[in-house]
Amino acid sequence: MSIPAKYLRLSHAPNCDCSVCWSRAATAQPALSRSTPCDQCRPASVQLVDGRWQVTPRSFCAKHEPNARPPKYWSVVLDTGRPTPYVPIHEPFELVG
Repeated sequence: MSIPAKYLRLSHAPNCDCSVCWSRAATAQPALSRSTPCDQCRPASVQLVDGRWQVTPRSFCAKHEPNARPPKYWSVVLDTGRPTPYVPIHEPFELVG
C-alpha cells in the first residue's frame, strides 16, 4: 500500500496528535535529567590568544557537580563475612572409601 504523493507534503493541523507531531513536540522539550547541563554549567573551551592556545576547563553548578567517589555499591562487590584463617594439617590421613 503506497501513499499518494499529494498527501506526503500536506501540513499538519495545529492541534494534530499524530505520531510525527508528538515526536516533534517531545524532542523539543528539554531533558529533565541530572546529567543535562544547565545555563550555569560552563563547557570546556579552547581559544587562540596571542598565538597561544588557552584551555578553559569545564565547570558545573552545584546541582550537576559529579560525586568525587563512586556510589557505595561499587566499593564492595561481595562481602562473605570474616575471613576464615588457613590452618595447615600436618597429620597424615587416609581416604575412606
